[in-house]
Amino acid sequence: MFDPDVTVITGRLLLRPFRPDDEARVRSIVGSGTAFLPPGAPTHVAGVPAWLSTGVHDLQRSGQGVHLAMTDADGLIVGAISLFKTSWGAGTTEVGYGVHPLHRGRGYATEAVRGLTDWVFAATDLRRIDLTANLDNLASLRVAQKAGFTWEGVLRQASLEADGPHDLVMFGLLRGDDRAPADSLPPVELRGDRLLLRPLTERDVPDLAATAADPVTQAHTGVPRGYTEDHARSFVAAAELMRVRGQGIAWVGVECAGGRFALNVDLRDIDWVNRTAEVGYMTAPWARGRGYAGEAVLAVARWLFGTLVFQRLLLRAAVSNPASQRVAEKAGFTREGVARNALRGEDLVVYSLVPGDLV
Repeated sequence: MFDPDVTVITGRLLLRPFRPDDEARVRSIVGSGTAFLPPGAPTHVAGVPAWLSTGVHDLQRSGQGVHLAMTDADGLIVGAISLFKTSWGAGTTEVGYGVHPLHRGRGYATEAVRGLTDWVFAATDLRRIDLTANLDNLASLRVAQKAGFTWEGVLRQASLEADGPHDLVMFGLLRGDDRAPADSLPPVELRGDRLLLRPLTERDVPDLAATAADPVTQAHTGVPRGYTEDHARSFVAAAELMRVRGQGIAWVGVECAGGRFALNVDLRDIDWVNRTAEVGYMTAPWARGRGYAGEAVLAVARWLFGTLVFQRLLLRAAVSNPASQRVAEKAGFTREGVARNALRGEDLVVYSLVPGDLV
């Protein structure tokens, strides 16, 4: 079983067993209704003394895990982290954590998970650590990937909560894994001469839906037919998940003068080994003919090549869409050929841009 006095020190945190002298802090947490303590924590302040003296240690005594307080440099409990579902015979355990809402956004969860998992592999013979997170909990997904866990799959509707079932992402960490954080594109804003490119938000749904439902967009892109605001809402939600997974990133381009929606632009099919990506865009009907698409694509290309040292940017345009082909050519892309039957049976003209093409 785990050492009852396990202590893990990280750069900013101390992970240690809960103690009776934590009563005042835990009573404050329980009394405020803040939910981040381990499963089984009391829901009423009257249960705090008994929980601290016995209840919180039951998991350790059972040999199946351990609950630890996450404290900062001032000794304040800012979170909790646990090992549970431990199978000593199989060599596996699972890690879970919670951070006080007032202390989120500081990287404490990632630091604690890294510290505790490092300790597991150094102090025990366990060979694998699991971590699960709801698919719609982007913060927890980022923690897992920053802590070096591998995304292994999605268990559909595996988590049942008050608002209904949720898909659950399964992460795994093996002894000897490369702990480098998974690659992902940072959520930056980019500027052109007339446009600001910023991450998608819910307020963009009506304009995004109107752009994607426009007959020209429907004719020349692969967006769903009969595009609605529900489609747009799903795309907004999926865009950040795509970024977290390192698969791409999406922006909206708004006019610097007035802030009106002008287009959507995204990077997809990221190849981190070869540093290549594909760019795509949809221009709003009311913003066409002003050169906005070319400006946005060049802003993305300069950032991708200059900051992230990518080596190639692909752009594909339908043969039947000469306007999109002009965007590529004016932006300095080189026509490489035609991909036959590449989009619902339609041919696509293939263009590329490499760092040396930018002036």
